[in-house]
Formats: sequence, C-alpha cells, structure tokens
Amino acid sequence: MFGWEFPPHNSGGLGVACFGLTRALAGLGVNVIFVMPRRSEIPNPHCKILFAEDEEGKVALKEIDSLLSPYLTGEEYEEVRKLIGGGSSYAHSLMKEVLRYAKKARGIAAKSDCDVIHAHDWLSFPAGMEAKKITGKPLIAHVHATEFDRTGGTGVNKAVFDIEKKGMEAADRVVTVSEFTKKIVHEKYGIPEKKIDVVHNGIDETDYIRGDVSPLALSKLRDQGNKIVLFVGRITLQKGPDYFVRVAKKVVEHYPKVLFVVAGSGDMEWKMIQEVAYQGIADKFMFAGFLRGKELDEVYKISDLYIMPSVSEPFGITPLESLMHGTPALVSKQSGVSEVVTHVLRADFWDIDDMADKVLSILQNDVLKFTLSRQGNKEVKNIDWKKAAQKCILLYSKL
Repeated sequence: MFGWEFPPHNSGGLGVACFGLTRALAGLGVNVIFVMPRRSEIPNPHCKILFAEDEEGKVALKEIDSLLSPYLTGEEYEEVRKLIGGGSSYAHSLMKEVLRYAKKARGIAAKSDCDVIHAHDWLSFPAGMEAKKITGKPLIAHVHATEFDRTGGTGVNKAVFDIEKKGMEAADRVVTVSEFTKKIVHEKYGIPEKKIDVVHNGIDETDYIRGDVSPLALSKLRDQGNKIVLFVGRITLQKGPDYFVRVAKKVVEHYPKVLFVVAGSGDMEWKMIQEVAYQGIADKFMFAGFLRGKELDEVYKISDLYIMPSVSEPFGITPLESLMHGTPALVSKQSGVSEVVTHVLRADFWDIDDMADKVLSILQNDVLKFTLSRQGNKEVKNIDWKKAAQKCILLYSKL
C-alpha cells in the first residue's frame, strides 16, 4: 500500500483515512506493507498498540526519502526544496519527484511478497503503476480527491489530471470514497462505471477522547452566554472558508452572542483573516491554528454546531468527528459524507442564506440541537472502518 502520511504526522484527512483503513485491515488478518515517501518518526510502541492483533503486528511501515506530501503544489515543492539546499538528491520539480519516488517504490515492490498493490491518490499512482510492472500483481487506485475537487472545478492542472487519468486507467479497479466522487471519475476521466467500487470512509469511537475538560478561553466565553460555531479543516478553496465567513456575517446580524472558531491552516488563511476584518466581525472570530488530538476533541465538544461548507468534498471525515463528540453538523450537499449520515443539516455551499438560516435554527432551538446531537451520535457509531476494510478485502479476493 502506497500512502502519503500517517498519524501523528498528518496534515489532513488522507492520513487519517490511511490510518483507519490499515488498522481495520490488520484487525481482519490482512498483512499490510505501508510505504510512505517521507521520513517521519512513528514510534513502534504506538503502532503495535494500534495495529497488532498479535505481538508482531500486521502493518509494516516502510519509508522512502522524499519531500512528497499530500496537498502539495508545484510551487510549494520548490519552496521546500530550496530550504533543503541544492546538494540534495530530490528532483527539481514536483512531477519529477513523483517519478523519482515511483522508481524507489519499484525497488521496494521487487523485494516484497504481496498479492495486491493499493495506491492512494495521484502522487502515489505512478508508484503503484511501477510496482505493478515489476510484480505483475493487480493494482487498486484509491481516489480520495480529484484535481476537480482541489481546484473547485476551475484551473485544473493538466499534468496532475494526466497522472490521475493514467493511474486509474492502468489500475485493475478504481476505489472512490463516495458516489459523488465516482460520478466525477466517470464523467471527467472517462473511467467505466463498472470498473469503480465505492468504499466510504469510516470512524472509530476508540480514537476519540472522552472527558469534560474544555479550552479555558472558550469556556469563559460560553459562560458569558456565547454560542460557538466551528470550522475544522484545511483553509483552502476546496473547503469553502470564504463561504463560512459570509455565513458568519449574516448570522451575527441576527444573533450577536456567537463566536466562530476556525481550526486549521492553509493557503487561504491570511485571506480569510482579511475578509473577517473587512466584514467588521473580527471580534466574533478566533483562529486556533491546526489542532489535533486532545485539543481538537475539546473544541469539538464545546461547540454548538460544526459547519463543513466545502465547494467539492469527496467524503469529509470531520463531520463524523463532530457527531462522535455529540456536536450537530451542517454539511455541504456537494460532499460524499452526506451519503452516509441522515441526522445532519444540509445546504448547497453557495446558498449563504440557507446556511445562515440553519445555523440560526440550531443557535435558537435547543430541542433541535439536542435531537440532532443525540441521533447523529448514535448513527455515526455504525459508520466504522471495519466495514470499509471488509469491502476492500472482498475486492482483494476478487482480484
């Protein structure tokens, strides 16, 4: 299996997904060799606790020296490479580095005894293709997001698109994380529907800390009668942070005792901060930066509502995390997660008025909030990674 990051060193949902899926596969008896392109410290005791059904464990982590990471653009790769210095072995461009990684992956595949090759997203598709060439084993291309999602459907990078298309064409099967993404893969990339399997992401209750401790600053604001509305995720075009600000502006006009908390980072963070100031609602916003673990759990738990206003979201694990903490969610209709949850509010990402109305309904109606919280929490406990792993195992067996 070729992936890009692994908790605790992850910058987004792709690492969380790889983590959850591999752990569930290991629990069902599958031996996984998980290949990452970048060196990172992952403590062995941590892995044993998470993966081992026996003392040896069933997930072997292998690392290749590379600068590749999820969500990386060509410009960002060049900046990172400059920091390393000209004497490094890394390629001069992102695309060449993807190919360099693929050659390295080929060597690992040649030395590994495997039955199936499973590659996650476009950066790893060339690695999966090389591994298939050298081993002759079947290849699964697992699509967590497409270039159309990352760019909001505008300004698609042709080089990235070409790699995605070649990887999916070369694969024996294509896995998408939702019917929403399956439609994009079929219509935009020309992949036959009969070649695509949908495997929704999941969530495991045991990963989330239970407790009543809340962030001190937010607790004080709550004690003063403020409601809290939360945004969690990368602050990028795909996630709709600009729509979140516009919704906040409308909500504040009708319900001033509210605080909007933004947990995340990304290339639109500064623009988002500027827009908040321009709209005159800076006193209603708190930018918490990238949060993980206990800190993120605490923010979920203290919030009254979580919003995911994504422009194009293949799945979206964060609403599941929110519901796991008993916090109601408002999700974009343009998301895969809306296919697996019933007890959430939904709106088109562009319909600011509708989203604002739904936010106000939660802030002003405790019965509605309680019902969505309780029913959503019950529902999400049945959306686990074991089901996703079972679908993958069935697919492995067929191949």
